[in-house]
Amino acid sequence: MTKIATILGARPQFIKASVVSRALRSTAGVQEILIHTGQHFDPEMSDIFFKELDIPLPDHHLGISGGGHGAMTGTMLQKLEPLLQDIAPDWVLVYGDTNSTLAGALAAAKLHIPVAHVEAGLRSYNRFMPEEINRVLTDHCADLLFTPTDTATKNLLQEGLSAERIKQVGDVMFDAALHYGLIAENQSRILRRAGLELGKYILATIHRQENTDDRFQLLSIFEALQEVARKIPVVLPLHPRTRKRLAEFEFEFLTKDLHILPPQGYLDMIMLQRSAAVIVTDSGGVQKEAYFFKIPCVTLRDETEWVELVELGWNRLAPPGTCDIPEKVFSAIGTQGTEASPYGSGKAAEKIRDCL
Repeated sequence: MTKIATILGARPQFIKASVVSRALRSTAGVQEILIHTGQHFDPEMSDIFFKELDIPLPDHHLGISGGGHGAMTGTMLQKLEPLLQDIAPDWVLVYGDTNSTLAGALAAAKLHIPVAHVEAGLRSYNRFMPEEINRVLTDHCADLLFTPTDTATKNLLQEGLSAERIKQVGDVMFDAALHYGLIAENQSRILRRAGLELGKYILATIHRQENTDDRFQLLSIFEALQEVARKIPVVLPLHPRTRKRLAEFEFEFLTKDLHILPPQGYLDMIMLQRSAAVIVTDSGGVQKEAYFFKIPCVTLRDETEWVELVELGWNRLAPPGTCDIPEKVFSAIGTQGTEASPYGSGKAAEKIRDCL
């Protein structure tokens, strides 16, 4: 029996884990124990994903959320260590670049439990991003590094990590997009509920700390979205952090011309993405999903981990406060990038299962 402890905490990780967990749980001789740190605790950001994606309810829920990065990561470490000692798994499986990812990797490494990292090797080379610190440290703790792209593999080799630890499997989010895309088309009613027309709106998502917590950055983003909305509707599922900062900075008036929605479940979000004219985002996962559904994307950051999408022409960077964001958005409408297959064949979850 191979026992695998999967540690999750944030919305993107639930999506990634859904396809891997399905592969693990359909395999004889494998037991998966699901640990939810609680990093995303809002029902709209967490509970709905377990239901929609048919992920088993967590075996353990640590209930850790809020506070600074150090306090959150430290509390997770404190609670994960005795739990992992009790479970005694053969592998600890972590995803992406959140505080939950780093805490899981550190707790396992200190207990000499092998660590496997899904979505290894991504680099923005911006050490001001907490996600960059998390992903670098996790990669250097991990025994198995599951990379999604050629670029990610090269990054790890350049950092001196041995080729034996690296397994280029493709992107599990591509697996998820293929699996859930048809389900969303059949089940989602979000376009009708929100009164939206196919291809007649811009979809925006804003949540990254460097954008939400910087008054000037947030102002420049929402002024740009207001300008875009004067010509084409802008739909914005509003992240709790962004909503909070808009209120604190007294910027709520900047949402008056936007079509504000609450955070969406995965199936409705897929439908919003695949039906948009352009996607404007600061999310790493949404950049890829835009590409999966062949929708042009404008990324509100100085850099991106998914450099291949910029190189292929599917994505363009628009750093807030330093460029004309509306011009980038309008010029992206109706465009297509170069056809390629940078994220594998849609079989990443099966490859991960086989390696473990």
